[in-house]
Amino acid sequence: MALELALIPAGTQLETNGDGEPVNVSASKTRAFLCHLIVSDQIEQESLDVSIWGSADGRDFGKRPLLILPQQFYRGTTKMVLDISLRSEVTFLRAKWVLNRWGRVSPTPMFVVGLRLEEVPPMSRGATTRRAGLTSSEA
Repeated sequence: MALELALIPAGTQLETNGDGEPVNVSASKTRAFLCHLIVSDQIEQESLDVSIWGSADGRDFGKRPLLILPQQFYRGTTKMVLDISLRSEVTFLRAKWVLNRWGRVSPTPMFVVGLRLEEVPPMSRGATTRRAGLTSSEA
C-alpha cells in the first residue's frame, strides 16, 4: 500500500505566512512522492508560495527547501514530484507557505488549500528495461 501524507490538510484556510506540522516519512519504501497542491478558493490580487522542507529530527529544517512549487494566483491543482531517495538523512517533511496581497481591497490574503503527497510505488522487478529498437519497413 502506497503511503499518503497531508502536509496541509485539505480545506485549510490560510491568512498568514506559516509552517505545517512535521510529518514522519520513514515508512516510505521509495522515498519519492507525487505532490498535489490544490487551491480550492482564493480572492483577487494575491499570491501563494508553497515549499517543502526536510529534517532529520523534526526540529531543524535547515535553510533551503527540498522543493518549491510554482507560485499560485488562482484556483486549481499543481502536481510535482519530490524525490528524497538520495537524501537518507531526511526523516521528516513539512510545508511552508508565504502569502502576498496587493491592491486596494481587503488587506488580508486568503487561500483555501491542501497539499497531499502520494508515495510513488516501486517499479516491478519484472518490468522490461530493454530499449525498444527502431525498425525500418524499407530495406
